[in-house]
Amino acid sequence: MKPLRLCFALVLVCASVAFADQPTHRSHAISMFGDVKYGPDFQHFEYANPNAPKGGTVRMAAQGTYDNLNSFVLKGVSAWGLGMLYDSLTKHAQDEAFSEYGLLSESIETPDDRSWAEFQLRPEARWHDGEPVTPEDVIFTFEILKEKGHPFFKNYLADVQQVEKVTEHRVKFTFGGTDNRELPLIVGQMAILPKHYWEGKDFAATTLEPPLGSGAYKISKVDAGRSITYERVKDYWGQDLAVNKGFNNPDVIRYEYYKDSGVAIEALKGRAFDFRVENISKEWATAYHEHPAFKAGKLVKELVDHENGTGMQGFAFNTRRTKFADPRVREALSYAFDFEWTNNNLFYGQYKRTSSYYSNTELGSSGLPSGLELEILDPYRGRVPEEVFTKTFAPPATDGSGNIRQNLRTAKNMLTEAGWVIQEGKLTNEKTGDVMSIEFLLSSPSFERVVGPYVQNLERLGVESTIRTVDRAQYQNRLQEFDFDATVVVWGQSLSPGNEQRNMWTSEAATTPGSRNFVGIQDPIVDELVIKLINSSDRKTLVATTQALDRVLLWGHYVVPHWHIRSHRLVYWNKFGKPDVSPRYMPSPFTTFPSMWWVDASKAATLGN
Repeated sequence: MKPLRLCFALVLVCASVAFADQPTHRSHAISMFGDVKYGPDFQHFEYANPNAPKGGTVRMAAQGTYDNLNSFVLKGVSAWGLGMLYDSLTKHAQDEAFSEYGLLSESIETPDDRSWAEFQLRPEARWHDGEPVTPEDVIFTFEILKEKGHPFFKNYLADVQQVEKVTEHRVKFTFGGTDNRELPLIVGQMAILPKHYWEGKDFAATTLEPPLGSGAYKISKVDAGRSITYERVKDYWGQDLAVNKGFNNPDVIRYEYYKDSGVAIEALKGRAFDFRVENISKEWATAYHEHPAFKAGKLVKELVDHENGTGMQGFAFNTRRTKFADPRVREALSYAFDFEWTNNNLFYGQYKRTSSYYSNTELGSSGLPSGLELEILDPYRGRVPEEVFTKTFAPPATDGSGNIRQNLRTAKNMLTEAGWVIQEGKLTNEKTGDVMSIEFLLSSPSFERVVGPYVQNLERLGVESTIRTVDRAQYQNRLQEFDFDATVVVWGQSLSPGNEQRNMWTSEAATTPGSRNFVGIQDPIVDELVIKLINSSDRKTLVATTQALDRVLLWGHYVVPHWHIRSHRLVYWNKFGKPDVSPRYMPSPFTTFPSMWWVDASKAATLGN
C-alpha cells in the first residue's frame, strides 16, 4: 500500500504545483469572455463628455415613501439614490456587454481558470471622513452582507470561499467548487462599506442616519418619506479617474416623493422637479402635449433607443398557493388576458408582446430547440413538458376586437381537465369545493386600468377577482414575504446572466424571504440549468443554456407575459446639456442620465423662475 499512497501523494503535489504555476493575468479591466474595449491608458468612456461642467441642481421624483438609509438589508423601504454614496472595486462599461474597469481597484489579477481574483486597491481611495479604503473594509463588506445583509447576497456570493488581505493594498477572493467565470466581475461590482463606521452599529436594523460612503455624493438632507437630498463631494477622491470623467456633474441631486404617478406628472408640469422616466404609455401619449411649456419647447419629450435586454414583465402567480400549483390552471388563466385589445386601446399601440424571459437579446429562446441548446435539453425529455421540444412558445393572441369568446372557451376546457368546474356561477374545484378567487396586489393606481379588463374576463370564467392597491411599504413587505395571489412582476435581465439567476428561479430562493423567485418555482431541472448557466465556459454555451432555461420557464406558465419597448421615454425641462453619444446598454436611466448630463446655465436661465 505504501507505493500506492506515495503515488497518490505525488499526484496531489503535482496538482498543487500545477495549480500554483498556472499563468495569471493582471489588468486594469476584466470581461466575461473576451477582450475589453478600452485600453489601460484610456481617458474616458466614449459615451461621457469629459469636459462637462459641474454645478446646478437636478430634482427627480420617486413614488411612495422610505424609512431606511441602509439599502443592504431586508427591513424597511430604502430611499432612492443610495447607490451614489458608495464606490465598488470596479465600474461597468455601458457600451460593452459585460466588462468591468477598475474603480476602487487599479488592477485585477486572475489565473486562467478564474479560481481566485486579487484586487490592487488605489492608495488614494478615501472615505468621506478622510480614512483610507482598506482590504479590511472589503473583507468586512463581504462578511457582513452574507451574515446580516439582504438574503439576496447569500445566494449571489455563495461561491466565494474566502476573502483575505494579501498586502496593505491587495485583497484576494478565492472561489470554491465552481467553474464560474463571472465571479471576479461579481465581486468587483460589490459596493464596499466602511468597517470603522459600522462597528458597534446594528447593521440589520433600519436607520435614518446618513451612512458614511466613499462615492461621488453624500446625503445632505433627509426629510423622511418626503424627500432626500444628495450633494456632490467637492474633494471626491476618484473624480479624475478615467471611469468617472464626465460623470457626477450636478452639485445637488434631490428626490421628491409623490403618492402616485398622476400626482408626480402634475408636479413635473408645475416644475416641482426636472426629469422623469415615463413608464405609462397613456401619459406619454396624452399628458404633456397641451401644456404651454411643451409647445414652447421648454418641456421636452425624448425617446432614447437602447439595446438592453427587456426581460420579462407579467402577471405572476404565486404557486405556493394550492390553487395555482397546476400549470394547466396557470396556462388557462393566460387565455383571459387580451393583449392586443389592451395595446390598441390603452397603450396607443406602443408595445410588443413579450415571449421570453430574456427578450430583446440573443439569449431568448425562439423556434424549436436545435444544436447545442437541444443537446442541453435532451437529457430532460420526459421530465419537462413535451412542448419544450415540439412547439414554439407564444402567448395566447386575439384579433384585438375585445371579443375573446374562443379564448375563454379554450380556457374553460383546460380548467375542466384540471378539475375546476362551474358551480352556481363560480369556478370551483370539484374535489375540494374551493372557489377560485384571485386578489391582484398592486402598488400603483395607474395599473388598475390594465388589470380591470383582465379581471372582467376572468369573471366570465367564474373566477372571483379583486384588485387591491396598497402603499409602497406594504406592497414591498407583502412581496418579500410572498403574501399575495397574483401581482405584476418585472424581472430585468443583463446581456450576461449569471449568479443573480439563483435568486430568481431556484428552489432555495423560493423559500427565502426577499428573493426574486416571486412565483415560487421549485423545480430540480431549473436548478440544474441555473448552475449550468453560471458555469458556462464560453459565450456560446452561456447563450444556449440561457435559451434552454428560458424555454423551460416559459412552458411552466408561471406568468401571463406582458409587453416591452426598446426605448426609454424621457420627459424633462430643457435645462440640460448631454453627451453626443448615448450608451448602448442603460439599465437605469434614473441614475445614468442625471449623472452624465449636466445643468446648462444658459438653458436654465431661459426657463425663468
